[in-house]
Amino acid sequence: MTIDQTFIDFFRRHGHIPTTGSSLITRPGDPVLFTTSGMHPLTPYLEGDPHPLGRRLVGVQRCLRTTDLDEVGDPTHLTVFEMLGSWSLGDYGTEQTLRWGYELLTEGFGIPKSSLYVTVFGGDDQVPLDQESLTTWQDLGLPIELTTDDNWWSNGPTGPCGPDSEIFVWTGDGDPEGTPTTDDRWVEVWNHVMMRYRRLDNHDLEPLQQQNIDTGLGLERLTMLLEGKNSVYETSLFEPWTRIIPGLWKLDEHDERIVIDHLRSSMVIIGDGVHPSNTGRGYVLRRLIRRVLTLLWRSDDTRTLSDLPMELFEHTSEHFHQGEVLTLIRRILIDEEIRFTNLLDRGRRILSHERFQKTLDDSDFEYLHETHGLPRDLVLQLVA
Repeated sequence: MTIDQTFIDFFRRHGHIPTTGSSLITRPGDPVLFTTSGMHPLTPYLEGDPHPLGRRLVGVQRCLRTTDLDEVGDPTHLTVFEMLGSWSLGDYGTEQTLRWGYELLTEGFGIPKSSLYVTVFGGDDQVPLDQESLTTWQDLGLPIELTTDDNWWSNGPTGPCGPDSEIFVWTGDGDPEGTPTTDDRWVEVWNHVMMRYRRLDNHDLEPLQQQNIDTGLGLERLTMLLEGKNSVYETSLFEPWTRIIPGLWKLDEHDERIVIDHLRSSMVIIGDGVHPSNTGRGYVLRRLIRRVLTLLWRSDDTRTLSDLPMELFEHTSEHFHQGEVLTLIRRILIDEEIRFTNLLDRGRRILSHERFQKTLDDSDFEYLHETHGLPRDLVLQLVA
């Protein structure tokens, strides 16, 4: 049985109804471009609206985060990823969710109790210590570290928020040592948010209409831990990518991870209906594709996205349950490569003018962008 199915089946046995994983595209009126967390599509129901499926939900949600783009290339960060989630919409509380979390990790997934460490919100000038989480973990016999900012969850500067309790797994050799904040071999695997408050524009907190539980567990990171791998890219989830890409293009490990992540993410974004453009969601997609091409062409400008075999498109579409025509996704990627090639050629011609044979200042960058459509980061790349 797959990891995500084990997760869903566990919560189904405890009265949770599976939800259909939503698109990366947020609902109309949402100021955020992409779905960033499992709870994002559920915000109205966390605020008190009744959910048509009931008060206990479980699901797998694909997410996209641009805030972590600079981290992509390390062992764990991804642009598009999948989040396993369980939710209580005004139903059960803190002790129940933590006990279920402990049971699933130890009995369902076979993680030794000795490899677990938890963190708990220690309180601040607005909200007291999360005593219920502390007591529950003490009763289960797990080591506990108290923090403040690290154990407070919010989806933005305003809106639903609350203290959280995070479960970490030891990934180092030998016996565990240190704590989650002192040793990065403790890897966070599951976050349980006690969503009790709403942050107002003036930074004050008010109680939510109902007390909720929102948990999130990254599928790729959990797979890495359960398969005993050193990075998410080494897991079975990325098998076709890590088998095929090294055979196509010789890259160092860091650049290879970025290329794999950005291409995979681009396919998923296009599969959810986004096309490259100069604004909004389309610009995020354009940046991902152009970053891939920049890395590929750094050492060999004959590399092209048309080298990608259909197996990668088929695997990605099947994994994310998307029905977009695969040849269309491939065509969009290649068309964007052609546009970028033409833009680079035009940019080189413009920058060869004597006006730009000097250190460029802000007025030069503004002129190049507004008159010729050359963004600052592209100009910097061309003059480097």
